Amino acid sequence: MRTRVKICGITRSEDGAAAAQAGADAIGLVFWPGSPRCVSREQARAVMAALPPFVTVVGLFVDPEPGDVSAILADVSLDVLQFHGDESPQMCASFGRPFIKAVPVRTDVDLLQYAARYPAAIGLLFDAYHPGGMPGGKGITFDWTRLPRALTDPMARRLILSGGLNPDNVAGAIRRVHPWGVDVSSGVEATDAAGAPRRGIKSAEKMLAFVREVRDADG
Repeated sequence: MRTRVKICGITRSEDGAAAAQAGADAIGLVFWPGSPRCVSREQARAVMAALPPFVTVVGLFVDPEPGDVSAILADVSLDVLQFHGDESPQMCASFGRPFIKAVPVRTDVDLLQYAARYPAAIGLLFDAYHPGGMPGGKGITFDWTRLPRALTDPMARRLILSGGLNPDNVAGAIRRVHPWGVDVSSGVEATDAAGAPRRGIKSAEKMLAFVREVRDADG
């Protein structure tokens, strides 16, 4: 099975094009104002204009007002919606788009029960949880052994692994979890001269290395 790759937090058209060139199946555009990777509608359209055919565009939201999602969809032709907050199943399904629901992997969450609440989701994205932190893009992993076997069955085809993935650990994660897809953001970001991450700016070299490691794991 070929593991699908989504590179999230794209803010520049050149990074979207580089992600596609590296072999990403999907890119993510963040519409949550609390993120340093948040894009305007104009930025989103510019990124999408630079993409070749057959790259899925995913729009990420965190507890949005329904009207705000509808307004963005009127301007930006997103293929898939991704919800990272406490959105209800009914709200997620109300926009006439396929959707992915993020699942916070924390000790007080029964992952099977949480997943069962969203039967209409085309994917369930399991992400690390950090109290008081930003949802997604934190570079933090979680204990992959916490994922129930029923969710890691390749035949289920809904599990997307996220949280702290990078070119150094993604191959091992795939061999351990066997997800349908992997999602990366901070793990492929560029750094400045001092080694600090440049939030929202991707490294073409890291994206290429990430996809290469995914393909090696598949092989």
